Amino acid sequence: APTTAGASTTAGAPTTPPASTTPGHPAERLPPGYPTGWESDVVLRDGGTVHIRPIRPGDAPAIEALHGRLSAETIYFRFFSPLTTLSPRLLERFVHVDYVDRLALVAVLGDDIIAVGRYERLPSRAAGGDEAEVAFLVDDAQQGRGLGTVLLEQLAVYAGAAGISRFVADTLPDNSRMLRVFHEAGFGDERTFADGVVRVAFPIAPTETSLALAQEREREAAARSVRRLLAPRSVAVIGASRHPETLGQRMLRSLLDTGFNGPVFPVNPQAGHVCSVRAYPTVADVPDQVDLAVVVVPAAAVPAVVEQCVRKHVGALVIISSGFADRDEDGREAERRLVAEARRNGMRLVGPNSMGVVNTDPDVRLGAAFATLPPPGHVGFIAQSGALGVVILDELTRRAVGVSSFVSTGNKADISGNDLLQYWEGDDATRVICMYLETFGNPRTFARVARRVGRHKPIVMVKSGRAGSVGPIAEGGGELPAGDVAVDALLRQTGVIRTATLEELFDVAQVLVSQPLPAGRRVAIVGSSGGPGVLAADACRAAGLEVATLSAATQARLRAEVPEVTAVADPVGLPPDARPDQLGRALEAVLADDGVDGVIALYTSLLASPVDAVAGAVDAAAATAPGK
Repeated sequence: APTTAGASTTAGAPTTPPASTTPGHPAERLPPGYPTGWESDVVLRDGGTVHIRPIRPGDAPAIEALHGRLSAETIYFRFFSPLTTLSPRLLERFVHVDYVDRLALVAVLGDDIIAVGRYERLPSRAAGGDEAEVAFLVDDAQQGRGLGTVLLEQLAVYAGAAGISRFVADTLPDNSRMLRVFHEAGFGDERTFADGVVRVAFPIAPTETSLALAQEREREAAARSVRRLLAPRSVAVIGASRHPETLGQRMLRSLLDTGFNGPVFPVNPQAGHVCSVRAYPTVADVPDQVDLAVVVVPAAAVPAVVEQCVRKHVGALVIISSGFADRDEDGREAERRLVAEARRNGMRLVGPNSMGVVNTDPDVRLGAAFATLPPPGHVGFIAQSGALGVVILDELTRRAVGVSSFVSTGNKADISGNDLLQYWEGDDATRVICMYLETFGNPRTFARVARRVGRHKPIVMVKSGRAGSVGPIAEGGGELPAGDVAVDALLRQTGVIRTATLEELFDVAQVLVSQPLPAGRRVAIVGSSGGPGVLAADACRAAGLEVATLSAATQARLRAEVPEVTAVADPVGLPPDARPDQLGRALEAVLADDGVDGVIALYTSLLASPVDAVAGAVDAAAATAPGK
């Protein structure tokens, strides 16, 4: 919830009112000027960001400029008349509010106010509670991005805290876009028509429908903002160097070598070309649109680079540079300023202290990372540690586990695991989600999102700091109490599979991405020696699984088709010199049993059986029961 200046949210509305609007607050509790705690950065429908705050008296020039950019139709829909200019009296009324009975919120992009939403308490009382009239004004160039809905949701929270229970709005019948905003908010609007005007009225208390719609808008906004990052049409490498052993050149070469499906622009003020590609002094000098900028410059130079990206209207940033929150408190403050500058100008960012991002989609092939590009596949991976990110990608490549996309979040100043979960939820290429986290950005949001995503796609996590020795486990508004017990409880409640080590995470991911989920807990064991079979049975029981009891028909089939079998139950035993074909026939018989959900195949032999033959026999048997 945006209860502190500069807080961020990907939902349109805060979940709790600001501290200065707790029930019963008198106007004198508000700070002088305007309530500074009411600011938030919001991700919009198209994935861009905007800054939301209360209006200030000093906003008069920006409001006048907004009015000057409006089309005649937008002015008529808002004021019901061709109001070509704002009189000084009207302008003064617009920018002076008391933040209780009259409140206006503005959406700021860069230096411009691009939208205004306001409510004004009405003197009459209806439906058992106070009413307020609500109205919105959105810059023509910014319409269709969801700004009206965002402002409505936030106004409803603040109005409710001020004792208002119902909004009304007068709208022209032709203003279908505004009517749709009221209806799609999910508050249950009622409409009446009189004197050529549609009056819309609705209670503003959250409903099950309004909350569900807000969460769906949050999911779509987060997914689109991540898509901007992972599926750019062009990339600039700011800090691309001509020296082979530098991070800047390695990043540029990675993008070129992995075959990024779009133009790559090196940015270097001292070089006309890098790696035989024309270079530009600044990103502002690049003649084409830049969707993604990868920043590989010293920390002190990053703020100036971000300002250049703002002027260039870059879509998203990956900041490789370290020396921010990973260094000290001064670095943390510098990082906050970077994020605020990016968000207020419509950009999302990964990092700082990231090692890059990867998208193996053949239509994208984004290899903006310092590691071998893994094969295309179905694992989405987030790693908070940059150094471990390199190790993770190398190990996934070694195991031939394909990746759909990979993000090294580094300091996790903006893009977080919650954003990526919501992106992967709708990504058809991602079937399994793996996470290496050191901290939770917002445990409440994580619990809600992970519970929803985990119903359809398995989530596997390594969470460091089990002994509580490595920093806090929740950051920036987190409410998770310290201690690993709290983490375990959170992950159990959300259905996340927690592993103790990265090696276990790789094992689990390999199984989940290559095998169907079992229909139940009944596991049969087929082995060619007794010891490993007993160990497997013990491990199954310890994990809460059942060692399957085979039916009489299956046992008879085993004796008939595999005469060499030494045991037909708990587990099935084959002789030490069993051939691959005997193992295959035994597996087929067991897999056909309706009382078996999964099979563990164990094979050791006193003879030198070819590995390929054994693997082929197991593969052929598995093909006879594709759901197991």
